[in-house]
Amino acid sequence: MTNKIIGIIAGEPNSTASEIIFKAWEKRKKYKHFPFFIIGSFAILEKQKNKLGFKNLKLKKITEKFKKKDLIGNKLSVLNVNFQQSSSFVKISKKSKPYIFKCFDLCIKLIKSKKIMGLVNCPVSKEHLFDKNSKGVTEYLSKKYSALGKEVMLIYNKNLSVSPITTHIRLADVVRSLNKKIIIKKIETINHFYKKVLKKTPKIAVLGINPHNYSGYKKKSDENNIVLPAIKFLKKKKINIVGPISPDTSFMIYKKYKIDTIVGMYHDQVLTPFKSIFEFDAINITLGLPFIRVSPDHGVGSNIVGKKIANPNSLIESIKFFNNLK
Repeated sequence: MTNKIIGIIAGEPNSTASEIIFKAWEKRKKYKHFPFFIIGSFAILEKQKNKLGFKNLKLKKITEKFKKKDLIGNKLSVLNVNFQQSSSFVKISKKSKPYIFKCFDLCIKLIKSKKIMGLVNCPVSKEHLFDKNSKGVTEYLSKKYSALGKEVMLIYNKNLSVSPITTHIRLADVVRSLNKKIIIKKIETINHFYKKVLKKTPKIAVLGINPHNYSGYKKKSDENNIVLPAIKFLKKKKINIVGPISPDTSFMIYKKYKIDTIVGMYHDQVLTPFKSIFEFDAINITLGLPFIRVSPDHGVGSNIVGKKIANPNSLIESIKFFNNLK
């Protein structure tokens, strides 16, 4: 039986990650959550705690043999992963890459041994962590579990969620990366997640690829050849789906038509308007894995590191989400 415990990967050590962790811990009594602990460098977290002025916050080291009772109390538990750097915060670079992957590997080990129910990873710098053949954490974890191609990025808010069919790729590569089978598989995964985890049959709106769903070639249009056949197939499977919806008006009509999830064809098609509406009130969930992986829906905040103005709400929502898995 998997323990109802959450592992939080500390993320990029020279980001706002430690600040939002400390703030989430200080506010822990104001929201319902399962016990959680941090996987990261105890020494760096201790330095950053002092640098940021969290004077009343205490850390304690735990080992891989921890019990749930070890996580109860007034001290934030840290499963230490060694990493050396000269001061509390330095410029983000590839020097932290081996450390971050070591944190992920340790967390995956704990998931496989059923010590924890899932993970939250704090923000990482993709350009420093991944090469051109590795797109992001979503794809990295999918590859680890031999689920590459099955993964789905769902940016979740209880009022509206969005999901891009293609994720961290160039716009020039979007259309050639799309096909009926991929769209069907990912929407089926979203539908299954809502029904199994959230106990709800979702209404899903699918966007076209081009502005106004028009590509200039009626017989060979991307919408008619790729998107529409997938929608027709999913309707036959009794999935509550509509589309293709014109991308430019989709975020104006989601309330009127009670849409739960908008599925777009590429990353910024849905992420840009979504973040304009919900800001930090959202989380990034990876579907298609044998465990739940959640992360705050924002980056490393390199422009505000050390200023103690980072918003912890998305991390708090990430931690709270596990309450759905009771």
